[in-house]
Amino acid sequence: MTPAAAPTSARVDAWVWAIRLYATRLAATAACKAGHVKVNGAAAKPSQTVRAGDTVRAYTPGGERTVEVAGIITKRTSAPLAAQNYIDRTPPPPPREERPARVERERGAGRPTKRDRRLIERLRGRED
Repeated sequence: MTPAAAPTSARVDAWVWAIRLYATRLAATAACKAGHVKVNGAAAKPSQTVRAGDTVRAYTPGGERTVEVAGIITKRTSAPLAAQNYIDRTPPPPPREERPARVERERGAGRPTKRDRRLIERLRGRED
């Protein structure tokens, strides 16, 4: 018996599910149909094939991900094994902006007056 040759291409919906960009195969297929998965810059149908070297951009619930195909798998495996089949090209998220402290009024103090609202806006840095 000879071992089966490694596949050279796979369906894009099966591949993004296998490398764990989407939790279920159904979610991966639905994302492809909705236009949330792009292969080499073009919207991908679920049955489109991906090969090593292709760039896949997917809009996932966790944010936009850009990955390069390094290997082809069609079965879902452990996360460390799945990570060997792609190169993550996702840019780092922008730094978080510092937010001013929340302004809280005492319970039962009623609505803020116009003067109070001006002070709150000044504290938030929204002066005119």
